[in-house]
Amino acid sequence: MNKTKIPYGSTQKPNNRAPYAKKVIAISSGKGGVGKSTVAANLAVGLAQMGLRVGLLDADIYGPSIPRLLGVETEKLRWNDDNKMIPSENFGIKVMSVGLTTPKSDTPLVWRSSVAVSALMQFLEDVAWGELDVLIIDMPPGTGDVQLTMAQELPLCGVVLVTTPQMLSTDDVSRAIVMFQDIHVPILGLVENMSYFIAPDTKKRYDIFGSGGAQKLCSTYTIPLLGQIPLTNDIVNLSDQGKIAIALGEVETKKIYESIARKIREVI
Repeated sequence: MNKTKIPYGSTQKPNNRAPYAKKVIAISSGKGGVGKSTVAANLAVGLAQMGLRVGLLDADIYGPSIPRLLGVETEKLRWNDDNKMIPSENFGIKVMSVGLTTPKSDTPLVWRSSVAVSALMQFLEDVAWGELDVLIIDMPPGTGDVQLTMAQELPLCGVVLVTTPQMLSTDDVSRAIVMFQDIHVPILGLVENMSYFIAPDTKKRYDIFGSGGAQKLCSTYTIPLLGQIPLTNDIVNLSDQGKIAIALGEVETKKIYESIARKIREVI
């Protein structure tokens, strides 16, 4: 990636580096390991199943998992005749990730944040996205440069936050909630991932990471709870195989993701 000088906007009056997209939604979390990318990929496909033209930008520079989730991890970056990067496509959505630019899947990107942000600007401006109804940004975890820059450079219509019920996760996502409120990005709602586990033999429910964490956050900060996604073998196995659960999962799995996607569709 070439490092370019970026004339930043502000969170009050952001630039629009994605004029090809009618709506831009960020998927974010306070910490890693909560399944944010899995939620982002399933929601992107869910919106496409509703007939929307959807692009998914993997902005998690240092841990790009979107290519594997969508089964395009073996594809490499291509360029068209206009010197624009060609996004990968699968499950009806367009995908761009730094994971498609590295020589091997285990190649680390030892970049300072300024270089990472510059790369993301190129993914916004130098990719042949075409006309999109929705561009979904899979953010890195935390509250740092990328989150602030995206709020400065894109007119975000809102952010969806992902957490688990565990207090360690809800503590971190509460900081993300306050950050997005402070920089005037609407919060579309909260998704509680790995919310519970249903034993396949006894059908007994186990709250492995605790319970009530998301509901408490939603009550404290007056934001909607979009849904609770269980921890299932179905989701885990399909994700590892690049077979997105909302398209190829069991009926109950599909219903949960579809319900969340419908709520987001209604809001935007």
